[in-house]
Amino acid sequence: METITFNDIFQSNILERMTSISIMDSLIGLIAAFLIGLFIYMIYKKTFSGVLYSHTFNISLIIMAMATSLIIMGISSNVLLSLGMVGALSIVRFRTPIKDPMDIVYLFWAIIAGLLCGIGFILLAAIGSILIGIVLIIFVNKMKIENPYLLIIKYQDRSIENSLEHIVSKHVRKHTLKSKSVMPGNQFELTYEVRAPEAEMSFINQISTLEGVNSAVMISYDGNFSA
Repeated sequence: METITFNDIFQSNILERMTSISIMDSLIGLIAAFLIGLFIYMIYKKTFSGVLYSHTFNISLIIMAMATSLIIMGISSNVLLSLGMVGALSIVRFRTPIKDPMDIVYLFWAIIAGLLCGIGFILLAAIGSILIGIVLIIFVNKMKIENPYLLIIKYQDRSIENSLEHIVSKHVRKHTLKSKSVMPGNQFELTYEVRAPEAEMSFINQISTLEGVNSAVMISYDGNFSA
């Protein structure tokens, strides 16, 4: 049985593979991935419409673009390494839950940009990222205008329910009663899902001045309701 010595390992073609990699091309690919990742970072920050902005998640988009580019440049010169890398990446799982579908879009965008930079299609990655950024800015800003809100009203007198319904229907484009709660001590709570421009939200002041209303709260509603 043939044994492998340390000298055999030393005389392998590792150094040849290292010299076959163009340092300049690698630097250009990584710098391009960084710049496109920075562009994704700015677009995400500008279009973010959630409750809590995560700076670390945004930074990870830049790193993901660069890391993907680095992986692609490493496996592009070796078929066996590429197969092993695919097998290794197949066991990777995201442990952090991603609630906003737009976050998945940005993750996929960063990976694709890094992949294109890694194989040398830098111009395609740049043009595609610019177009995607423009589309996101246009449509996400439009979505903010039509964003639904939750209107939570706490009151004591059931006789004002018709008045509340009249005020809400008069000042919003669309409203839906999500829930009605009856609590001890003759306390009631209504939760409406409403759609109204931010400039027309002054009606909540009118609701709060009604006799018998304890509080009226308007909060942004991203589709995940939690009591």
